[in-house]
Amino acid sequence: MRIRRKKWAKEELENAKFYIDKPEEFKGNWNSKFSKKQDLHIELGCGKGSFISNLASSHRNINYIAVDMIEAMLGLSKRNIENSYNFEYPENLFLIRANVEQIFNIFDENDEIKRIYINFCNPWPKKKHNKKRLTHTRQLENYKKFLSSNGEIYFKTDSDELFEASLEYFTESGYEIISKTYDLHNEAIFEENIITEHEKMFSEEGIKIKALIAKLK
Repeated sequence: MRIRRKKWAKEELENAKFYIDKPEEFKGNWNSKFSKKQDLHIELGCGKGSFISNLASSHRNINYIAVDMIEAMLGLSKRNIENSYNFEYPENLFLIRANVEQIFNIFDENDEIKRIYINFCNPWPKKKHNKKRLTHTRQLENYKKFLSSNGEIYFKTDSDELFEASLEYFTESGYEIISKTYDLHNEAIFEENIITEHEKMFSEEGIKIKALIAKLK
């Protein structure tokens, strides 16, 4: 998604105690950053943060890290998080700036990530760009480096082609697909489904939402 530069974003992020600009410094030691040791979930490509802000503020018994690389997006995420927490410090959530393609520089096996959320990522439809997909085999192998035993990936998309390809990627990488649907809003597979901004837009256009849950064997 293209988004205009937000002049205020850099300063607001620098002043936010729950934002980390150099997350690689905490690789393998993320659990110590939180006030409580709890299960750790991450969202890759958090965008404007509507999903993670609602999820984390509703589940304070779980720790969360939201990842994006675009400053303007992170700035909007920061504001959405503050609103969801009524401007109190979010003790169970950190917002970090990182390129998901180098996510293995941010986490390792000591971080024991229990769940990864991937919501409406760029489908990269041109074949020469397929490797950039967040569900591509290359990326799924990287996630194995920090997912805990039986760790899960929750994936949602509007793209039929990306979903079909992702089913193959997960199988190729040795993940077990424990649940899937081609119409999430009529066949629930999640214990709860927080509707993202993209999800609402695509649904209103009559596009069915595809989703799956994959588990690391």
